[in-house]
Amino acid sequence: MVVSIVNVSDIDKAKAIIYIRRHIDRTLKVEYLTVEDPKELWTALEDRYKHQKDVILPRTRYEWENLRLQDFKSVAEYNSALHNITSRLKLCSEEVSEYRMLEKTYTSFHEKDAILMQQYRERKFKKYSELHSTLMMAEQNRELLLATHNLRPAGSAPLPEAHFSSKK
Repeated sequence: MVVSIVNVSDIDKAKAIIYIRRHIDRTLKVEYLTVEDPKELWTALEDRYKHQKDVILPRTRYEWENLRLQDFKSVAEYNSALHNITSRLKLCSEEVSEYRMLEKTYTSFHEKDAILMQQYRERKFKKYSELHSTLMMAEQNRELLLATHNLRPAGSAPLPEAHFSSKK
């Protein structure tokens, strides 16, 4: 929404300039220090950065195409990368649907987890957040199982209690 600043008081213009300058980078503040009209400053910044979508979009599409769950150590890391990429795609006016995020995740499982992927697919998740929470729980359970196994491998006897002989 663009608002005309023709009939705006000097106080409101000063507030707008202060607000804009407070939220831009320090080097930009210095560069546009002499600009006193907020509309002129806004237009200058818009001209400077309007090409950013053209720069960001190809790289982000490339990252989306190469995003794979199997490349991350944890589900949380994958989730962070997925949302980072989808945010940049949305910035560039490219909508990413829930279905598209689900499919991206399903198709990026490691080949050894093909059966697991099929089981998740059969649950027919409607939202990516549902799949994400399920993957997080599965990861946590797997870590607990490994921790328990590493404490006492299968087939080994439990360690005797430290105070067992003193109880007799």
